[in-house]
Amino acid sequence: MMTTMAATIGTLPIAIGIGAGAEFRQPLGLTVVSGLIFSQFLTLYITPVYYIYLDAAKNRVQPLFRKKAAVIPTVNIR
Repeated sequence: MMTTMAATIGTLPIAIGIGAGAEFRQPLGLTVVSGLIFSQFLTLYITPVYYIYLDAAKNRVQPLFRKKAAVIPTVNIR
């Protein structure tokens, strides 16, 4: 999060369009800022939910492929 925030704050002047010739650099700044925000959202919210769904699917499917354990009779020898 710190890296994303630092990069976003660093590119905000370009995205806002401050300085000489800013009208040419502004689309690049907007693209970078929106990409950083989207990737941070994807990393923090979507990826964990994806892994939760994968784990739930694994738990539903895994019993279908689990082999029955052979029952081995035990003998108590004293």
